[in-house]
Amino acid sequence: MSGILDDFRNAFTKRNNGLVQIILINVVVFLVCAIIGTILFFAKIDDSIIVNQLSLSSSLPYLLTHPWTLITNFFTHFGFFHILFNMLFLYWFGLLIEEYLGGRRLINLYILGGLFSSVIYLIAYNTIPTLMGVSTVVGASGAIFAVVVGAATLLPDYTLFLFLIGPVKIKYIALFYVVLSFVELRFSNTGGNLVHLGGALLGFVYVRQLQSGRDLGAPIDATLNFFKNLFKKNETPTVNVTYRSQRQNSYSNAAPAGFPDDEEVDEILDKISKSGYESLSKDEKQKLFKASQKS
Repeated sequence: MSGILDDFRNAFTKRNNGLVQIILINVVVFLVCAIIGTILFFAKIDDSIIVNQLSLSSSLPYLLTHPWTLITNFFTHFGFFHILFNMLFLYWFGLLIEEYLGGRRLINLYILGGLFSSVIYLIAYNTIPTLMGVSTVVGASGAIFAVVVGAATLLPDYTLFLFLIGPVKIKYIALFYVVLSFVELRFSNTGGNLVHLGGALLGFVYVRQLQSGRDLGAPIDATLNFFKNLFKKNETPTVNVTYRSQRQNSYSNAAPAGFPDDEEVDEILDKISKSGYESLSKDEKQKLFKASQKS
């Protein structure tokens, strides 16, 4: 068991590992809910108690007493195929965001997409007459649509090879799913499709703003860093410690010999977001590669 805990700890301390961290949280929440649901089943207790605590309700009075559902809803799944397909899409497109913008910005985009799509859902179900009523939504689809459209906005001509179809540019894949979600608004799963469209809009705006030099994820960064520092243990350095990274309250900002420091990596990632990977010099590409080898 300690080995598993160590693996989880390493996953959340490793640099530029945002994609793995998001997937792990989703999978762990799914497994915990499944285990609790099974226990409740044998205890003859309605498992809707789990759904009510984690899903986002369109009822504003209910939201006031369950504010955490604004976040928990896009980390929660109750069906195996629901989480399977969501995580596959997140992996395929999240890899591109992480490679070109970094794991930190992938996390920011995912959280912003989830929050914005949740707000769109709440507004729609409390203002549009044909939708007004109590409803719930759960799943990472809104956050994942933000990642998908964000990747398509950043790298529109990047090509994926689809089974039985062949090479397709990701801008067409993203466009297909956005149009499909819009068309299906009048059929079943209206709330889910609204969430998709909200996430898609956020993904487009986020990358466009980033390319203009404005990072909409800065508040997410500040919030996450606040909680990270709040729960961080103060460690006393031992005599055999010669280097401590900046993320671990180091006594030196220097990176190991031959490796770029955090500031250099951030500057390179900013350049990619504005001008693309091909704009990097050979030296910058080598620095980015070396940074990816650091744990």
